[in-house]
Amino acid sequence: MSLTIHYIDGDWKLSNLCLETSFFPDDHTGENLANGLKDFLQSWQLSEDKQVCVTMDSGANVVKALKLNNWMRLSCFGHCLHIAIERSVRDSRIDRAVGVCKKVVNFFSHSWKRQHALENAQKEMGLPQHKLTTESPTRWGSRYKMIMRLLEQEKAITQVLAADRATRHLVPSWQDIEVLDSVSKALGPLHEFTDALSAENYVTVSCLKPVLELFKSDLLQPKDSDTDLTRNIKSSVAEYLGKKYEEDPDLMEMVNMATMLDPRFHAKYLRPEDTQAVKDRAVGEMILLLPGQSTSATEPSEMPPESGPGEAKRHKKTLGSFFKRASSSEKTKMSNKEIIEAELNAYLLSPPADEESDPLAWWRLYEVKFPHVSQLAKKYLCIQATSAASERQFSTGGNIITCHRSALKPATVNRLVFLTKNLKLNCECTKMYNCS
Repeated sequence: MSLTIHYIDGDWKLSNLCLETSFFPDDHTGENLANGLKDFLQSWQLSEDKQVCVTMDSGANVVKALKLNNWMRLSCFGHCLHIAIERSVRDSRIDRAVGVCKKVVNFFSHSWKRQHALENAQKEMGLPQHKLTTESPTRWGSRYKMIMRLLEQEKAITQVLAADRATRHLVPSWQDIEVLDSVSKALGPLHEFTDALSAENYVTVSCLKPVLELFKSDLLQPKDSDTDLTRNIKSSVAEYLGKKYEEDPDLMEMVNMATMLDPRFHAKYLRPEDTQAVKDRAVGEMILLLPGQSTSATEPSEMPPESGPGEAKRHKKTLGSFFKRASSSEKTKMSNKEIIEAELNAYLLSPPADEESDPLAWWRLYEVKFPHVSQLAKKYLCIQATSAASERQFSTGGNIITCHRSALKPATVNRLVFLTKNLKLNCECTKMYNCS
């Protein structure tokens, strides 16, 4: 079981740490996983109160574990999109066309003579000198790449296969090409989003709402030129993503909060009926983040006592001091809640940042202007839209446990993965210490 934490440091940089990559010998039931996750936090002396959200895959046991712990959970966007696409392509016509595609790829990949013949055909027809690619069952993007490469090299492939009577049966029929073309038109616009939302070094959770809106309003909308198969795939993907995210009110409220705290979006992608609810929740959470705040949020903020007559030398008052005193008097009449509400409204009315800019860089500049909202932004913008960070830890573990190192103990593997993933942070801290 793998566990990573993500946070925004004092310099507004999105950082992450690998905590555990542990051998879990017990049955992977929801109860055992729930207890294991709590043990992880206790071993690192981490408080559950400071945890905002857990990004996880769609496993039923993981979902149950987080429900038992009463933790906010976010389904990995990459897993959700993969499942949505896998369900949408459950069609006998697609199965046949993809099967033909795999046979063609295998035919060329196991013989250098056939690859050489394909290269000659590509040169003759002026096609790109690209090799055919195969798919990985756990990555829908690899299937899309395989289909696109076959469509790109269709003429060269047909020429090579048709030249030999023994391989003519492998030539894709026009029905297969039509099906593959329909699939590529449906999945093509979605291909780049999984990689873009799997990054660890920039904010991703605030982009979930805009991406879902883009899918619903544009990319998954049927077009006049779409075939029936393309329309069915688009509608199936849109329906599944809508159920996965939009039917959970707590999840959508958290996603809406993260979107509002991104200076690129503000309340642009929030529905009017949701905006006020998100603002009320934001005000309540900012009040709880105030130092020493414990009970009522409507009490006026206390001012420090004025100095006694004999404590300091009296100075002659200037004309401006009277206006300053009047302004200070007005501020004392405002409660913490009113101050925070005014700051939040000022933030929402401020000009939005460029959509290509880094929201954390914007907050670094405007933290002083919006001190309360910026603290809430630190809390929510560190959430990851995908569980790719934990998946990368398993990849690191696979690089460590090789055929020559297959006898490593689980505790040793945990330490090696920990050092590999966190060594960069240690080097950065050492460099900062030496510079100072």
